[in-house]
Amino acid sequence: MSQQRSKEEEKRRAAVEATALVEDGQTIGLGTGSTANYMIEELGRRIREEGLRVKGVPTSKASAAQAEKQGVPLTSLDVSPELDIDIDGADQVDQSLNLIKGMGGALTREKVVAAASTVFVVVIDAGKLTKRLGEAQVLPIEVVPFSLPTVQRRIIRLGGKPKLRTSINGQPFVSDNGNIILDADFGTITRAERLGASIKMIPGVVEHGLFIGMASAVYVGFHDRVDKISRETLGETR
Repeated sequence: MSQQRSKEEEKRRAAVEATALVEDGQTIGLGTGSTANYMIEELGRRIREEGLRVKGVPTSKASAAQAEKQGVPLTSLDVSPELDIDIDGADQVDQSLNLIKGMGGALTREKVVAAASTVFVVVIDAGKLTKRLGEAQVLPIEVVPFSLPTVQRRIIRLGGKPKLRTSINGQPFVSDNGNIILDADFGTITRAERLGASIKMIPGVVEHGLFIGMASAVYVGFHDRVDKISRETLGETR
């Protein structure tokens, strides 16, 4: 099996196990990205084969399209402002279950949905685990286009190296919110909460991809198993 196929199988296995947490009648946050797609597929299977009755709040147009394809009924935060569970992927997870998210470009909606959920479950392959956030991983930051020059200068002052994310056609990537994304390289992030607060104070920054203290549990897919790491096992509470 190729390394890529093995990685996808790890994500799929973890996503399927995490989706088993979903109970009949719940309202669910539907994450964005390849790992979340496996979760949505499994939700669709449970709806068809088990008669599971759920509603999902998508974190992007892409996850909404995937849910519709799989037959997962959708709702919105306007109708359901409090969610039972949110299941999503992550780009990096440290030993305290802090995350970097946003390489899929949906970090703002993902953070809003995670904050609206009683339980926030993260699904990753083993390669996403790290001792320290920022190691070989940029930090996505969603920015109002008008503010780009100012935000770039402020990010540099904070020690980051910002790079404007572009699409395949070379044009700036545009989020579902109509904003642009800066991918900032801060190297190893030693004080994530402080850095996140400093970034958020920059005028024009909509949101950043540091999810600190938000995850209730992380399901990690390996080639032969799935490990669950929760705040209870770490001796913490959300």
